[in-house]
Amino acid sequence: MKVLKFGGTSVGSAQRMQEVTKLITDGEKKIVVLSAMSGTTNALVEISDYLYKKNPEGANEVINRLEAAYRRHVDELYTTDEYKQKGVEIIKSHFDYIRSFTKDIFTLFEEKVVLAQGELISTAMVNNYLCECGIQSTLLPALEYMRTDKNAEPDPVYIKEKLENQLALYPDTEIFITQGFICRNAYGEIDNLQRGGSDYTASLIGAAICAEEIQIWTDIDGMHDNDPRIVDKTSPVRHLHFEEAAELAYFGAKILHPTCIQPAKYNNIPVRLLNTMDPSAPGTIISNETEKGKIKAVAAKDNITAIKIKSSHMLLAHGFLRKVFEIFESYQTSIDMICTSEVGVSVSIDNTKHLNEILNDLKKYGTVTVDKEMCIVCVVGDLEWDNIRFEAKAIDAMQDIPVRMISYGGSNYNISLLIKECDKKAALQSLSNMLFNNK
Repeated sequence: MKVLKFGGTSVGSAQRMQEVTKLITDGEKKIVVLSAMSGTTNALVEISDYLYKKNPEGANEVINRLEAAYRRHVDELYTTDEYKQKGVEIIKSHFDYIRSFTKDIFTLFEEKVVLAQGELISTAMVNNYLCECGIQSTLLPALEYMRTDKNAEPDPVYIKEKLENQLALYPDTEIFITQGFICRNAYGEIDNLQRGGSDYTASLIGAAICAEEIQIWTDIDGMHDNDPRIVDKTSPVRHLHFEEAAELAYFGAKILHPTCIQPAKYNNIPVRLLNTMDPSAPGTIISNETEKGKIKAVAAKDNITAIKIKSSHMLLAHGFLRKVFEIFESYQTSIDMICTSEVGVSVSIDNTKHLNEILNDLKKYGTVTVDKEMCIVCVVGDLEWDNIRFEAKAIDAMQDIPVRMISYGGSNYNISLLIKECDKKAALQSLSNMLFNNK
């Protein structure tokens, strides 16, 4: 069995829902995870904001506007009076429920219930459309099996047991439709998965049922070896190792959040990224398989600040690095890159919220210098240390660009270089020419 996830834009209109139906009705047994229709969650957040501010009139205005939009979707989606009426009833029941929150105290608990309505509506609408098309499908309520523990982390044992029980009730069903993002917490309250959202749901379901494959359908054509808006002659990346995907995700690549694919990684289930706008394209597959001796992509992250701490006290001193790192930890600031010498250490950060406080504390231990408006460029691929020439090629490509820091060896899948933001485009183009276009 496969697990297919479709995001908000993929089910963002009646036409898109009809196109998704064509994609999932291929005769294979599957679980389909759906997000809320695009724009819905933002509207529900706006409704919640009005209710927090004790402004039911403002909330009702947004509710009425959103309900009217859904009524239009119903008219466009269904062709028979019977299923149009069912669609109207679905919409009315959910929006009447949302309106009920305008008459009482509104807290975080009620907000999460309101936010859950988007996924509940989209899945009910698609399931109703499948029924109209004569396709055997079953609505699988995520709130019956998806749960987090007291640490707000998914409870895989509970999920597996409850999901298997749900599936066993419908042995002849071809297509199961379920909600992404939403769940119950350890106390039985409606909640959400936060990180990764619907992608996380798909990965957890895939792990629970030992799926053959998890497919993530978006309106993006997989992953490219570089940003096509900046670099000429980019090409799609057809295969990534999970670790390579995690490296690229940090750099803002339109790819899965690392935490949301961990269940798939640990259970050795491949994840395929596919494009709803071009279903015939092969997309990008992410798995535990490494393509030996191959560079996959180059990515960059802006708004980086570099900090150098230089001190003669560091020479042969025990505990110096610990003291430095404790300062960053005390201000909940993550370090991206680190390079050390006998008398100094350089680090980079992307969160400057507490920069002044950090600098003041660091000055207790040495001379501190700061470089702002920096950029990390990352080369991703099979970069095992015994793969000769890859690191040399990357450095060679930067021969005309000043490099502030280089990080190599912390991972088998990347080389990171810290440069000025103004040099980013030239660096990416040079790396692309050297690594991909000069074969």
